Formats: sequence, C-alpha cells, structure tokens
Amino acid sequence: MNDLDTLVAAAVADFAAAPTPAELENAKSRFLGKAGRVTELLKGLASATPEEKKTRGAEINQTKQRIEAALTARRQALADAELAAQLKAEALDVTLPGRQRGTGGLHPVSRAQERIEAIFGSMGFDVAEGPEIETDWMSFTALNNPENHPARSMQDTFYVDMQDEGGRWYNLRPHTSPMQVRYARAHAAKYAGQSPMPEIRVIAPGRTYRVDSDATHSPMFHQCEGLWMGENVSFKDLKVVFTAFCRQFFESDDLQLRFRPSFFPFTEPSAEIDIAFASGPLKGKWLEVGGSGQVHPNVVRNYGLDPERHIGFAFGMGMDRLAMLRYGVNDLRLFFENDLRFLRQFN
Repeated sequence: MNDLDTLVAAAVADFAAAPTPAELENAKSRFLGKAGRVTELLKGLASATPEEKKTRGAEINQTKQRIEAALTARRQALADAELAAQLKAEALDVTLPGRQRGTGGLHPVSRAQERIEAIFGSMGFDVAEGPEIETDWMSFTALNNPENHPARSMQDTFYVDMQDEGGRWYNLRPHTSPMQVRYARAHAAKYAGQSPMPEIRVIAPGRTYRVDSDATHSPMFHQCEGLWMGENVSFKDLKVVFTAFCRQFFESDDLQLRFRPSFFPFTEPSAEIDIAFASGPLKGKWLEVGGSGQVHPNVVRNYGLDPERHIGFAFGMGMDRLAMLRYGVNDLRLFFENDLRFLRQFN
C-alpha cells in the first residue's frame, strides 16, 4: 500500500468514527481543509519537475476524489440514521383506526317530524309554531275543557310560577292545541269581513309536557296536531287526509285505518284513530296512533269564527309513537337517553 492509499484508508476510518455531522465536518477539515493533508500534498508539488507534477498531481487528485466520495457516503449514512431515529420516535401504528371528526345527524324524532311536515305540506297545510309556556285559557278553556277537568290538576299538568290577569297559573303546554287556537284567531282577524274566508289548513308540531313517565310515556314528548276549517269541510275529508298521511308516512298502501268512536271535549263527534299493518311483527294488530273529530262549536267560537258558517276537523298524534312504529323501537325512553350506539342507527 503506497502513501496515498494509506491516506485514503485513514480518512475513511476517521469519517466512520465520526458519530455526528459536526464531528464529520471536523474530520473533513483534517483531510480536505485549507490546512488538510491533501492540500499539503498539492502544495508539495511546487518544487517538482513538470513530469512529476503531471504524474503525481493526477494521483493526488484521484486520492482527493476517493476521500470526497467516502465523506459523501458517511454524510448520507448519518442522515439516514437520524431519519430512522426520528421515524422510530414518531412512529404511527397504522393498524389502529384513524381519528376522524365526528359527524352529527338528525334525531329519529326530528326525522319523523320533518317527514310529517313534508307530507302535510304537500296537502296544503301550513306549519304553526307557538310558545311552550301557555295560559290556562289557551291550554284548556279555549278548547272547551270545563273548570274541573282533571287535565288541569297538578297530577297531569306542569305549572310555572306565573299568573295571568285572572289569577290563573301559566303551564307548560300539555298539547299543541293552543297553537291551533292562536293560528285560527290570527287567521280570523286577518280575513275578517271577507266572504268566503280562506280555509284554515295547519299542523302544529312541537314539544309538550305532562306528568307521566314509563316505557311508552315521557314527561316531555312530541305531538303534532292538525286543523282544517272551512265552509264545506266534512268528517269524510278527515278520513281521506289522515289515511293518505299514514300510508305515505309508513310507505304502505296495505295499511288499514279504523276510526273508533270516542269523546274529547274539543270535538263532537270524536274518534280515536287506530291502524293495522298488513305485514311485519305488528301484522293484524290494531294500534292507537291519534285522536280526531269535528271541531266543537264552542271551540269554533273561541277561534273567532261563526260555527253556523265554519266547520272543520282536528286531529292529534304523538310523533314519538309514530317514530317508534316506523323504526321498530319498543321503548320510548331510548329516544331521550342520548346513547350514541342507539342514535347512530338512524344516520
């Protein structure tokens, strides 16, 4: 091995022994710097003959290139080692599921309400909204409920610490019927003196409150009531409208409806509405889904209308119960426990 091969071997050994890029640069300066060993060899050619300069200079340049190649290789090795250490420290377990931003969805009762509004909207019904804290007159008196009606008692109705001018307590509305009253009175005032007056077609969906709680009842629940008033509206129209609604809501033309005679103080005659499915787990079973009837003359007067000229029907149904039947849910409380495992099924 000549002196130049020994120099290359020394450089390769020094470069390999450098553990960091900074120490590698120090090793580089010992061989390739201004005062490095290769530079000193080139300076020594000053006293050589032209022939020696040509031969010896070529050998020194080849040595320099070999040292530079060894330096580059060591630089790359140190960079690779640093990257490997960084990747190890910041390693990701790609077998784990990715962390995604959660997306919300509509509550099943909200889905049912949107569906109800869309179906009745296609039949020309408006959607009414109103306060959830109501007066005793709006909740009971306007609807032909007598003073001693049990729904006024603390066992059925939530009252709030507010009184109207007559000294009666305000209450959390036990049904959405007050919205019908408010809408009809505003309609009658708007079209007062106009003959014939435009018909009233409205549904009133929303939250309602009663002192009741079990697998099929909740202290807060959702109800939708409807009203159609005009000068030539009959019970037949009620049957046609509600039958069409149920068949669209449940997407079944084989659905059967039964209007069973009943009593409500705000309608006369009155009927409970039962449905029976032609297939599925509830096949052949009659299930009550709502109440209905021709609006009582006293209630028509409280609307601000003449019962001798204006006639119509009203109906009411529990949106929670309709959602239970549509989605096959057997416990109402599941809707309000906020268990995401249950709610995700609907989105």
